[in-house]
Amino acid sequence: MKDGIHPDYQETTIACACGHVMNTRTTKKNIRVEICSSCHPFFTGSKKVMDTAGRIERFQKRYAKGK
Repeated sequence: MKDGIHPDYQETTIACACGHVMNTRTTKKNIRVEICSSCHPFFTGSKKVMDTAGRIERFQKRYAKGK
């Protein structure tokens, strides 16, 4: 690696609005985020999966007329 061309890589903390704090290494110092994996509805399981019953059948029926 060449000297003097790489940014300073330092220890930092990433703090979420929910209070979760992660320690990592990055070029930026003390990052604050609004949502993280511990409070995001997709990762916590509180998000409901949309019911798609009938959507595939309607698609197939609509485009089967062209055959």
